[in-house]
This record gives sequence, C-alpha cells and structure tokens, in this order.
Amino acid sequence: MIGPRRIVCLTEEPTEVLYGLGEDARIVGISGFTVRPPRARREKPKVSAFTSAKIERILELRPDMAIGFSDIQADIAAELVRAGVEVWISNHRSVDGILDYIRRLGAMVGRGADAARWAGELEQSLAAIGERAGKLARRPTVYFEEWDEPNITGIRWVSELVTIAGGDEAFPECAAAPLAKDRILADPLEVARRAPDIIIGSWCGKKFRPDKVAARPGWEGIPAVRDGELHEVKSPVILQPGPAAVSDGVAQLAGIIQGWDARRNTDSQQTGRSPHGNF
Repeated sequence: MIGPRRIVCLTEEPTEVLYGLGEDARIVGISGFTVRPPRARREKPKVSAFTSAKIERILELRPDMAIGFSDIQADIAAELVRAGVEVWISNHRSVDGILDYIRRLGAMVGRGADAARWAGELEQSLAAIGERAGKLARRPTVYFEEWDEPNITGIRWVSELVTIAGGDEAFPECAAAPLAKDRILADPLEVARRAPDIIIGSWCGKKFRPDKVAARPGWEGIPAVRDGELHEVKSPVILQPGPAAVSDGVAQLAGIIQGWDARRNTDSQQTGRSPHGNF
C-alpha cells in the first residue's frame, strides 16, 4: 500500500475524495460535519468539528496522517504535529484548487491516475455547463449569501461556480477574501443597489429563509425579491472545497439560473417584451 495507511479526515472533502477513489479503508476518523458520502457517518468514528477536535481520541486511533483544511484548523494541526502526527492542511480557495486537490490526494494514496481521470471528467462537466450558460439570453446578476446575520457573501470557488453556471457575481470584489469576516457586508442595502436578479442562500447548515430575506428593510424592490427568485443550495454541496461543489453544487446553480432564464422567456412571450432587455 502506497502512502498513509491510517488517515484522520478533519473536514469532509478528504473523506469524499478517498471514498470516491475506493480508498476509504484508510480512513480511521472523520469530521462530525461529514455528510458525503452518507455511509461514512455510519462507518467511521467522528473525532472533530471544524475549529475543534478530540485530540486524545484521534491519537488513540494511531493515525499516520491527519488531513484538514485552511488556517482555521492551524491550532488543531499544531497540536497533532506536536504529538507526532504528520498533518496536511490544504488551503485552496478556487475551482482549479479543488481539482488539483483531488489530483494531489489521489497521488498521495497511490491512485494518481484515477484521481487525474476523475478531475478531468469534472473539468469536462464544468466546460459543458459553461457552454450551455453561453446560450442564455442574458446573464443574471446573482447574490450568493453564505450567512444571514451578518450578511456574508460567497467565497471564491462559489463565485467562480456562479460564473461558470451563467451568472454574474454581485460582489466579485469580496470573493477573493479567504476569511468570512472579510466578506461581511458593512451595508446590507448595497445588495439592493446592485439589484441582483437571483438571490441564493447557503447558510452553513442553517435552513435558508426566503421570507426573512424578502422582509429585510429596503430589499423589497430588488428584482430577485420582486420576482420570487430566492433559492437555496445547501451548504454541504457548495461550501466544502471538494468534489461536491464542482459536481452537485454547480449543477444546482446552473439549474437555478436556467430556470430563471426559462421563466423570463415565458414572461417575455406573454408580455411581448424582449428577454434581452431588463424588466
């Protein structure tokens, strides 16, 4: 067996990749937030959250590697390193970074060719979605909200997936900020000023409430609110920087945008107005 034999996954994406490659036997512990694949929750002990971990329980599992994500897990990583565990903390924030992550993790466990093939298939799927998006009569402006109180805009890979799916990101200048605190909107009325056609909520494990969004002061005139274009993409399929985002997540984004376009074309036929202009 090539590479680490006993892996603790501190976030969901390494679990999803290893299961996808048929290397799940290497996993000895997972994050409690893991939902993909569903069987992982039944088969593997849950030993961490995102910002905390059961260090003693992890050490009891005798891992030869722990895999996590982002500087937010730096303290967990440091504690495990001091205990003699090898740790890999990835810090990717883009679509290309997600695809490269699949390739790197695959190579680490001796499945480089399979991982490269998988990443290539995902790239082809993204290209096909982008090609279909190119046929839209007009690209909608999309406001993606990662949290509601305070209002936090989408991270970079989400912004890129919105673009691939056919939308124009309402807050492109915020997307590059890696930390959520740097994507907080100081003035929620700025959303109204940017007049998104579609609002998509993914409230990090909390149910999206379109009624609460529509009731926000000053938001009643936003096209998305006026037209009822308030949608949810659940966080496990879009806010994890792993395979789910570039498969199911982008597919849901594309479905929302294509649905908006179809409804808009239907309305234009009924009113006699062109779908190429603004309503």
